[in-house]
Amino acid sequence: MHRVFGQKFDVGPLVGAQHAAPLPTAFLSSASQPTAPRSTAFPSAASPLAAPISAAGDPLIQVLGLTRRFGRVYALKGVDLDVAAGERVVIFGPNGAGKTTLLQIMATLSRPTSGKILLAGHDLARAADSARGHIGFVTHQPLLYDSLTARENLIFYGGLYSVLDAPARADYLLQMVGLYRRRHDPVRTFSRGMVQRLAIARALMHDPAILLLDEPDTGLDPQAAEELFPMLWESGGKRRTVVMATHHLNLGLAWSHRFAILYGGRIVHNGSLTGLSPNDLRSIYREHTGGES
Repeated sequence: MHRVFGQKFDVGPLVGAQHAAPLPTAFLSSASQPTAPRSTAFPSAASPLAAPISAAGDPLIQVLGLTRRFGRVYALKGVDLDVAAGERVVIFGPNGAGKTTLLQIMATLSRPTSGKILLAGHDLARAADSARGHIGFVTHQPLLYDSLTARENLIFYGGLYSVLDAPARADYLLQMVGLYRRRHDPVRTFSRGMVQRLAIARALMHDPAILLLDEPDTGLDPQAAEELFPMLWESGGKRRTVVMATHHLNLGLAWSHRFAILYGGRIVHNGSLTGLSPNDLRSIYREHTGGES
């Protein structure tokens, strides 16, 4: 059960080891039970995708008339988007459509030129400091320290977010992403794919209620990319609200409930992925983007 400014959002039971503690000025709170780190076997196929459990009343996340201008160029031109608690929404769009800009604003790392984002009806810009403790963000930059080991990086971020028993949480996540044997190696010795797996663990370190993924499979080999979402499922993805940006249609189709197409800084289409075939989705995407990738 998440509580957002006094409003309850029932998004199902927690899954996996949980160590996140409420921050002093809690924006979201979730009950959690610490679990000793354990070996994680990645499933060969995805677990059945559960239907989202929506909150009563307004969506958990509301993007309202969002614009972002860089000089004379608008990256976002009045974006509107709703995301229910526990829902997985994928944002498709070609390079330069504004996907990264939108997620950076949702992650409180950038400010819009106009418009706003509401979390449970409250303005994100006014609660950004406390909201950050409950948002995980995987972006093009791994946000890791090259001179620290994998384990040291995770423990460092655990300290920033007041994670209970951060070393145990770090060991659990390192096993989950397949880096436990390299836990004492400096990040500078890692391949691009290993760095990306560690960045995913970093984003999950504080067990965020909201996970933002910007092209999360970047740098991963095909096997690691296939294992990516089972990792997130294992770590509690069933009850987590996820917004993912990608131009890989099959990835979004396999792991999301709903999709939006962002093109030229605008949401030009949105709908459910239920019942859509890959060919259906490609046809819709081509219709609204001209087939750009």
